[in-house]
Parts: sequence; structure tokens; C-alpha cells
Amino acid sequence: MVSQRGLDVLRAIVQDYVESREPVGSKSIVDRHNFGVSPATIRNEMALLEEENLIVAPHTSSGRVPTDKGYRIFVDHLAETRSISGAQRQAIERFLDESHDYDDLLQRTSRLLSQLTRQVAVVEYPSLGGAKVQRIELVNISNERLLCILIADNGRIDQRMIECGRDVSEGELNELSLRANGFVDGRSLSEAQGALNGFSSNFPPDSQAVATGIAVAITDMVAANRTQKLAVSGAANLVRTEEDFSGNLFPVLDAIEEQVVLLKLMCELALDTDEIAVSIGSEHGEIGLRAASLMAGSYSSGGENSMVGILGPTRMDYSANMAAVRAVSRYLSKLLHS
Repeated sequence: MVSQRGLDVLRAIVQDYVESREPVGSKSIVDRHNFGVSPATIRNEMALLEEENLIVAPHTSSGRVPTDKGYRIFVDHLAETRSISGAQRQAIERFLDESHDYDDLLQRTSRLLSQLTRQVAVVEYPSLGGAKVQRIELVNISNERLLCILIADNGRIDQRMIECGRDVSEGELNELSLRANGFVDGRSLSEAQGALNGFSSNFPPDSQAVATGIAVAITDMVAANRTQKLAVSGAANLVRTEEDFSGNLFPVLDAIEEQVVLLKLMCELALDTDEIAVSIGSEHGEIGLRAASLMAGSYSSGGENSMVGILGPTRMDYSANMAAVRAVSRYLSKLLHS
């Protein structure tokens, strides 16, 4: 059982190690923190922390560094709850308010969070599978080409070009648009895909080829957006912390590039509303990411929750980063509901 003073010592070790990247000794704790006891007393507390596997001695130093278990105790019980500064809040609002479409908003969110935390930032795109069709728009681009635009109720917009092989009159275009919306309006995207079966058979023979092209375009957009994907920014930040990964960044870079591992880990983080979840080192079971922590919050879009978070070394400023993730995820939700 760790005493309150022992927990205070653990907090000091985590804070000092995160700041300096140097193993922390009893003398430096006495010098930097107001414990009012001797280095010998601090050494005794550190010995008890080591017995509990909360800190460990690196081979090359007499100081101590936190273990994954030590970081977990810190995150769950010792880290102070912070808020971002007023200047940071204004920067978030100004930068995200300038986005010109849904995709740009998520890409901007990723870049912004990376800049705020100096870690790799990850934003999960919402799946369109659970969203509903708000409307379908058909636009004449040229004599023989149409643009089919799908607008979902969660703000997502996708589009496909359709080669018609002939001119399409405004009257025919309006009829195609009216009927397409009649088939799919208000349906979930998965339902819309099935509802389009037989869509083209409702048209005269000379319009069936164009109607088939529209049905194929909508089906393609639904299928493409069922695949989970991420907006990732800040991989260059890993170079700054390469030492924390024992000089081997390749497993982390592979996880970022492939995205499958990151998606899996983010899906495993059970989130309640407004909660920031953290997976530390060996907790997430990926051997190549055992020197990394993943932190995520959720944002809401069209009634569905998706993830926004960061990936970085276990030696990170958890309090500041949790504040940044929380602030960004909240404002992203606010924008998507406005």
C-alpha cells in the first residue's frame, strides 16, 4: 500500500521526468519540491514505489523513471485537471471556423491538435453507414457529364462524376433528381443502397442508362464511406521524441501509415461522454507501440460518436494533453451541431 507521501513522490517523479527526460533521484526531488523531509526519507518512499512496480531504475542511472503502471496511477489519480488558455481557445475557434467543408474541418482539427500537443494527432472520420440521406443533388457539368452529390444529415458530403454518353436536358435532370430523392431521402445510407435496387427500371428506356449511372454513383459513395479512415498529422513530432522509443520509430511510423492498428486501438478505448481515455504502453498489447501512449476523446456528428486523439511517447505531459484533446473535441462537436 502506497502512502499519500509516496503518491506525492510519484507525482514529482512523473512531472520531473516528463520535463527533463532524465531519471529522477531523491536529492533532486528534495531540491525541487517542498516535501520538508530528508533525501533519506524520499529514498525510502522511492524504494516502496519500486516494490510496487510504479518506478524503475534504468541500467545507466541511479535515478528512477515511471513504469506504465506508475503512469497509470498518475493519470487516474494524481494528474491535475487543467483547462487550456484563453489564447489557445481563441486559436482553436479561429482556425476551425475557417474550414470550408467537412473534410477540411477534420484535416484542420488534426493539424491543430498536433500543434497544440506536439504529438501525432488522429481524427477518426465518422462512418456514413449510420447516417441518413438528407438529399441528392445532380448538376450538369458538361454536355455529357453529371455530378452526383450525396449530402448526409451528419454534414458529410461526397460526390461522383457520371459519364452519360449524351446530353441530359434540364427537364430530365429534374425528374432524375426528384425520383432519386424519393427513393433515398430520409433513409440510412445502408437502407438507401438497398432502396436503389430497380431504380432505373422506373424510367423510359432512353433514360435508364443515366439512371443506372446515378444508382451506381450513390452505391459507390455509400460503400466508400463505410470504410473507416483517419486524418493524421504531426508524424514529424516523433523525431523530437525518438529517444523515448529507444531510437526505433519504425513500428510507430508503420502503425500511422497503415492506420489499421490505430483504428483498432481507438475502437478499444471505451469512452463515455466528455471522457478522455488513455491507453499507456503495454496496456494496448501492440508490441511495436509499447513505448507509446494513445489518448482520445469523442466528438458527435449526426448522432454518432467518433474519436479524436493523440499518439506519443509514454513520457508526455498528460495533464496538458488531456486538456487540449478535451477542448478540441468539444469545439469540433459544437461546430458540427451549429
